[in-house]
Amino acid sequence: MDEKGFESINVIPLVDVMLVLLTIVLTTSTFIAMGAIPVQLPKAESGETIKSIATTIVIDRQGVIFLDDNPLMPESLRQALVPLDRDHPILIRADRFIQLQSFVEVLDIVKGLEFKKVSLQTEENP
Repeated sequence: MDEKGFESINVIPLVDVMLVLLTIVLTTSTFIAMGAIPVQLPKAESGETIKSIATTIVIDRQGVIFLDDNPLMPESLRQALVPLDRDHPILIRADRFIQLQSFVEVLDIVKGLEFKKVSLQTEENP
């Protein structure tokens, strides 16, 4: 039997796979650029940039608490923060429309554990 070589290569499946990979990369990069948890930050006239890498606590509009993008209950938040060094910076990103009590609970946990570098992220007021 004579074996024939390939006369042409069907590239359509390759193009399909590459388009799917491109879609995944673009979607992922959008979440990385925006932050995975959508939060409308409160506005402030003054502010400072946090230069070191901080542990981020996010409170979304529904009052759900996230520690580095992982949802937690308040008591679990306390347990997750206990092993950290007290000089480690903590950044709180709270949606501007949450109930004040949700923010106070998180701040109470952080201050109760005696963290020294606690910041609230805001947007610059135009």
